[in-house]
Amino acid sequence: MNDMIASQTDSTHGPDPASALEPALFVHGLELRRAVRPAGTGETTPPPGPPLVGPVDLRVERGQVVCLVGPSGCGKSLTCMSLLGMLPEGVTRTAGSIRVNGQAVEGQAPEGHAADGAPPERLRLLRGRGAAYVLQNPASCFDPVFTIGAHFQETLAAHLPAGGHNGTRPDWRAAALAALREVGFDDALAILRHYPFQMSGGMLQRVMIALALVLDVPLLIADEPTTDLDLPSQARVLDLLEQVRRTRNMAILLVTHDLSVAARMAHRMAVMRHGRVVEQGDVRELFNAPRHPYTRALLAAHHRLYGLCPPHGDGTSPRHPATTPAAAGRP
Repeated sequence: MNDMIASQTDSTHGPDPASALEPALFVHGLELRRAVRPAGTGETTPPPGPPLVGPVDLRVERGQVVCLVGPSGCGKSLTCMSLLGMLPEGVTRTAGSIRVNGQAVEGQAPEGHAADGAPPERLRLLRGRGAAYVLQNPASCFDPVFTIGAHFQETLAAHLPAGGHNGTRPDWRAAALAALREVGFDDALAILRHYPFQMSGGMLQRVMIALALVLDVPLLIADEPTTDLDLPSQARVLDLLEQVRRTRNMAILLVTHDLSVAARMAHRMAVMRHGRVVEQGDVRELFNAPRHPYTRALLAAHHRLYGLCPPHGDGTSPRHPATTPAAAGRP
């Protein structure tokens, strides 16, 4: 459960003032490959051939939503996991740099150690208060034998240990209740007593966001958070993400298949195909004048869902409200 929370800031200290000048997320030249271990050797080496993912460049500023869109299997989730050093076994980062809140993220952590040889404690601190990771299947992120309150208690105990913040640990119950109310639970006390299997997918997504809020993270990575939800629950989660972006100046990297979600939420959009980011830029520019053939094909298919012609870059094509980027009037 604690893997939902990832950090670049030691929880016993305040944030580095210099990090406020850095983007919340900066990725340059990221490349991920399969790692194979030849027989008789103890070292893993990447096989020849094209990478699974790469090259990928991304930048997310505070108070900004960047949507990463693309087909299933194109590498979106692997990219997100690499941002926090959480790649699965058999995949390794072979090139590129990642900075979260101004702090470098080391490579994959083999066998319980960070890539630079640091012990697991270093890896735990990496996942404390700098960023949160919200997955598309929230039920898989909770232990069914523990209450929601126990999840909050464990998260705060792990990332805000006694001795930090003037030698005291925040009251986990008060912090959890405040976070749950912020994400829209009127009876937050009852939610703390619930077990995960007693809650719907939409409710669990809001609890995951509350777990991020309770640690006041500046960066939220949301990997298709509305995929398994019905339409009312989807709208509720998207409204919540927009709310926390505005009220907390949070940076959000939002992975989605739905271009209507990107149009509604994003300031910038990155289009991914075959492991590469083929085009990215201001969401209005990409919707009105896509340059890459795949982006044009993607938008053409999306417009056909509404019986409209895709835009041709001249600004004269009719637009369905669901495809008009809402970012146009945002601060």
